[in-house]
Formats: sequence, structure tokens, C-alpha cells
Amino acid sequence: MSWLSRPRYRRRKTVLPAWLLLLLLIIAGRVWHEVGSSHTPLRPTSGMLVTVERAVDGDTLLLEGGERVRLLGVDTPETKAPDRPVEPLGLEASEFTRRCTEGKQVRLEFDRERRDRYRRILAYVYVGDLFLNEELIRAGFGRALLQYPYRQSMKNRFRDAEEEARAARRGIWNLPGLAP
Repeated sequence: MSWLSRPRYRRRKTVLPAWLLLLLLIIAGRVWHEVGSSHTPLRPTSGMLVTVERAVDGDTLLLEGGERVRLLGVDTPETKAPDRPVEPLGLEASEFTRRCTEGKQVRLEFDRERRDRYRRILAYVYVGDLFLNEELIRAGFGRALLQYPYRQSMKNRFRDAEEEARAARRGIWNLPGLAP
């Protein structure tokens, strides 16, 4: 049998299934992102001192190194929501937080949850003797968030601060429709 008459066997092409290719791309992207990250995530430990780069808004801080801190137990009016206008007193709350924290070293204290679903650090923030979370509420720049799992003693402090702000008609409690 000559080489011309021999049957030719085709080599079977191996094609990666689309789902496997997609999985490999996702894994490669995550590895590339982790390697390319400019900072290592903080391991939150109570009492840690950190420097605030800037106040993102009234209840969120950006630390040197890129980590974000969400103040536990307080909700200030929005200033950065892309689909909504700035809420009343949002800029004032942001300015209060900025004046208290920007460029300063703050102490973070923690509760049960250390991070939220957006991977922000959840913390009680102290600037010297000032307890920022509580002072925002007391000044009327935010509401106490009592539905989340954190210490009852802190919930009591925040509830008392909110009642004080309401009674004195401070900040948001002086807006039409929110007055006691």
C-alpha cells in the first residue's frame, strides 16, 4: 500500500467549552486585579489608629491606603447617590465630618460585623474624645440606625442622641415634615 492510498486520519481539534473559557478568564481577571491592587486590605482591630484622607460624605470616610469606613449606627443625608439629587443637609453633614476627620488620625472601634456587603469597614469613629457617630446624630445631621446588629448599649446612646436632636429641632429635625 502506497502512502497515497493509505487512509488519512484527521487529528481531532480540541475546543474548550465556552463556559470553561469564561471561567478561566474570570479567574485570570481576579488574580490580575489582586496583584495589581495598590493596597492591602486592612485587618480591622479595635483601637487601631488610621489617617483619614477625606470624608466621602457624612457617614463614610476614605482612609490613606484606599480603604473606606462606614460609620456604624448613623445614616446621614445622601450627597453622592448617582440617581438622586443631594438630600437636604447632606452637604452640611459632609462638611461636619470633613472638618472633624480630614487629614487627622482617628481611632476605630468595632462591633460584631467588621465589613458591610460593599466591603467597607464598619466602625465607631473617635477623633480624640469626640465620638463622631454619636455627634452626627446629636447635631441633627443624621438618623440613628437601630435595625442592624450592633451593641445594645450603642443603640441606646444613639437613640438618646436622636431624641435630644429631635427635641431641640436640630438639623434634619427642623426640616418641614420631620419636626416632632
